[in-house]
Amino acid sequence: MEGPHHRNSLPSGTTRRTALGLLVGAPLLSACSGVQQSLSQFSSGNPEAGPAGPQQQPQAVGTGQVKIGLILPLSASGNAGLAAQSMRNAAEMALAEFQNPNIQLLIKDDGGSPQGASQGAQQALSEGAEIILGPLFAGSVPAVAQLTRPRGTSVIAFSTDSSVAGRGVYLLSFLPESDINRIVDYSAGIGKRSFAAMVPDNAYGNVVEAAFKQAVGRKNGRVVAFEKYGADRATPARTVAQALGQADALLIADDGDSVVATADALTAAGANLRNIQLLGTGLWDNPRVFASPVLQGGLYAAPDPSGFRSFAGRYRAKYGGEPVRTATLAYDAVALMAALARTQGAQRFAPETLTNPSGFAGIDGLFRFRSDGTNERGLAVMKVASGGSTPVAGSPKSFGA
Repeated sequence: MEGPHHRNSLPSGTTRRTALGLLVGAPLLSACSGVQQSLSQFSSGNPEAGPAGPQQQPQAVGTGQVKIGLILPLSASGNAGLAAQSMRNAAEMALAEFQNPNIQLLIKDDGGSPQGASQGAQQALSEGAEIILGPLFAGSVPAVAQLTRPRGTSVIAFSTDSSVAGRGVYLLSFLPESDINRIVDYSAGIGKRSFAAMVPDNAYGNVVEAAFKQAVGRKNGRVVAFEKYGADRATPARTVAQALGQADALLIADDGDSVVATADALTAAGANLRNIQLLGTGLWDNPRVFASPVLQGGLYAAPDPSGFRSFAGRYRAKYGGEPVRTATLAYDAVALMAALARTQGAQRFAPETLTNPSGFAGIDGLFRFRSDGTNERGLAVMKVASGGSTPVAGSPKSFGA
């Protein structure tokens, strides 16, 4: 799996403590973009077709008194297993970099199945786990929650499917809603009031649609055109192209290749995309987008990329390879557990602690859990430029009320 979503190499010590995910209100720098894309491969489904490998044996890492379950599809086939191994490495890296953490990771392989996740959670709970990190697949989250909720044990899962969040089940992932809220708020702040949009006719597009219409409404803007597309982009592109004269901004929310194809379809339908402010999500963090002439100057929300660059450098030095983009989620989860175990006493993993409105600082920037289990992230606004992107608005240093 390609490492998707999105400062300097951190020395050990106090600077690292902030990057390590702790604590409430600490400034947060993000790494974003590819993450939604890479996690979207796993959020609703199963590993790529093909037999899974032999299940990995449970392992305990660390010698602390506070036990944390970590459930990942380590033996799943294809990209899912590769992603899981990278996330496991990142989790162990967080443990190594946090000074004298009082936690022990109980690592369980769920094989990419709900049954495996349930078995792993049962083992971790019976061994004294106070909280569960994972699983990765949305389909496996309810199987774990069924065991944890009666005990009052919280789960921090890595799925991007908001429908599996809920009481006691929090998602530490990159949710499309955060991207949409950030880019619409920024656009309204620079005077954009009338919006058009083209999104894919799939689960991701449905989430974007709801978030987009709500965000525009909050800013007293108006949606002058909204179209979904499947295999045929030409027809919805013509509809949107005809309405662009009334719009200040156009959102195209999809992955890199599809964004380029959609922009080409709009151009073919007669739209002059240079005359309108193009908007996107973190999935725009893609070389295909940066190379597209018509997408130059487009704006998208994503974590500040410097956080991931620093993390990736340390990961390479430790493991001799590249981390998947989702590896920071496991790193931040473990670092947060270590920080809460050190500072919050008996209430360390209580819902009131996890949903502190000030949020937490991590590799990927500021984040906080909502009481409904979803999360909010502090994202930067990036501008598409040839060969890359440049920040036009930085990540917030704190959350508003």
